Amino acid sequence: MLEEASIGYVLAVPKSQPVPALGRIDLVIAQAPDEAWERHSCGDGAKGPRVYDWAAAKLPAVHDFDGDQPTHDRWVLARRSLTRPKEIAYYLAYAPVGTEVAELARIAGSRWAIEECFQAAKNECGLDQYEVRRYPGCYRHIALAMLAHAFLAAMSATAPTARGVAETVPVTLHPSPWQKSGGSWQFTVAHRHTGGKPITH
Repeated sequence: MLEEASIGYVLAVPKSQPVPALGRIDLVIAQAPDEAWERHSCGDGAKGPRVYDWAAAKLPAVHDFDGDQPTHDRWVLARRSLTRPKEIAYYLAYAPVGTEVAELARIAGSRWAIEECFQAAKNECGLDQYEVRRYPGCYRHIALAMLAHAFLAAMSATAPTARGVAETVPVTLHPSPWQKSGGSWQFTVAHRHTGGKPITH
C-alpha cells in the first residue's frame, strides 16, 4: 500500500524475513563482503551518537510494478553492533532514487525517539490506561493523552530557555570601587556632593 502511494519506509523485520528471489534476509546479509559494511550514526541517544555498522544493498526493480524508470529503490539493510558484532537487526526499505545509506540509517534510528515518546506518554499521561470497548472512546482517549503529552513536551522544551533568559537579565550593580590607573589600583567612590561623579582617593 505504501509503495502504491509512493511513500518511502524503513521497516524492521525478523531474520527469517524472505527476500524475493534471494531467500532469507539473514542469509542475504551473511553474504555481504566486509567492505559493504559502513559506519553511520542513526541519531543521538542519551550518551551521544548511536553508531553502528550498516550494510545495505538495492534489490532488483520489479518491472511490472516500477515501470521503465523507477522513482524508488527497494533495499535490504542490516545494523550491526560495534561491541557485539553477532547482534544484527534487519530492515527492508523503500526510498526515492538517490537516497544514501546514511539517510536510511537515520530513518531506521528514528524509531527509538518514537518509542521513547510513547513510553513517556504512558508514564506521564496515562496513554495505556483506557477502559473502553469501542473505537471512538479509544480514539478520544489516545488523542487527549497525546495532546497532553505534546503540551508537556512543549512546556519542558521552553522552560530551560525561559529560565536561562531570566538568569541573564542584567542586574543593576554599583560599579566596583576598584579601578586600575596606570600600573596601580585605586579606589573610586561616588560622593553625594559631586552629583554622583566618582572621586579618587
